[in-house]
Amino acid sequence: MTAIRVAIAGSTGSIGTQTLDVVRAEAGSYEIVGLGVGSSIDALIAQALEFRPKVVAVADPSKRAAVAAALPFVEVIGELAELAADADVVVNAVVGFAGLPVTISTLRAGKRLALANKESLIAAGPVVQPLRLLPGAELVPVDSEHCAVHQCLRSSNRPSSEVARVVLTASGGPFRGRTAAELADVGVEQALAHPTWKMGPKITIDSSTLMNKGLEVIEAHELFGTPYDQIEVVVHPQSIIHSMVEFTDGAMIAQLSMPDMRLPIGYALAYPDRIGTPFGRIDWATLSRLDFEAPDLDTFRCLHLAYAAGRVGGSAPAWLSAANEEAVDAFLAGRIRWTQIAEICDAVLQQHAETSDTSVMSVEDIVAADATARRAAQKELAR
Repeated sequence: MTAIRVAIAGSTGSIGTQTLDVVRAEAGSYEIVGLGVGSSIDALIAQALEFRPKVVAVADPSKRAAVAAALPFVEVIGELAELAADADVVVNAVVGFAGLPVTISTLRAGKRLALANKESLIAAGPVVQPLRLLPGAELVPVDSEHCAVHQCLRSSNRPSSEVARVVLTASGGPFRGRTAAELADVGVEQALAHPTWKMGPKITIDSSTLMNKGLEVIEAHELFGTPYDQIEVVVHPQSIIHSMVEFTDGAMIAQLSMPDMRLPIGYALAYPDRIGTPFGRIDWATLSRLDFEAPDLDTFRCLHLAYAAGRVGGSAPAWLSAANEEAVDAFLAGRIRWTQIAEICDAVLQQHAETSDTSVMSVEDIVAADATARRAAQKELAR
């Protein structure tokens, strides 16, 4: 069997390194043909020496010469979006809005996109959707929740008419059960202490505010076409059930596994088949309970804001995503309190409601909306 050619944009981050774990475990099934990073060249060089890709992409122009000197057998380029050229599957593990070019170029090239970069779909849904219809283009989600929904939907012949509800599960993050008053002075280290998942700093902070779950609600709407009124969130602290789909006959299908991102990564690489390595296998003899509770929308306001932005549509999700990125960066830098992340996002969304041009027709519209929202967020931060 010919090995599937894989390129990874964001190869040194959490999803990127775990993708390489899957490739190692499935020896002979996959060939790494491209690796891409922003500026983490030491880790990139180590990866390239092990996997011998054809091309590496380095976004930081000041780092490319050093990479070329260390890897004379590899073509060094500057655009991560060009990694799709020689690949069958591109894993988009770039953090934030910067991942949009990779999403667009992969689908335009008629390749499979293993999408871990939710922001590009959330911000640019109206632009990305037509690209999914191109010959060969295929989008398989890597987020554990959307991968779970993707698997559940395979049990239906007519999901567009047979789905009653999509239920996304949330761990609740490190602050589950705390009140707003108790969270007034939490620090970065506390917010980064996720109880079940090992992730990068941005997504971990998003998990602590439930913005991550809110963005996943928008992503679920874009991925599966499910109306917002049929997408629910339930807090499930064990992170064993990764999401569920209820059908019109009352049947509820769920995907269960231990929290291990290598399972959804392997699913996206092998789709429509499955890999042979049992990442996330459950030991039922030691699993004693599964708990569920409603999310606290008063304390974790970001989830409510995401529903609101999604229902407005147009450029509103792009504004929210951009404002959140700016606010999270400021929190990680110690410039604002954790509670102010939601305040900044709310203020920016209110400004969006006052704008007259909220349509999204092109990539340029998305880029402009992102830039405008970031300026608005920076003004709020300056206050």
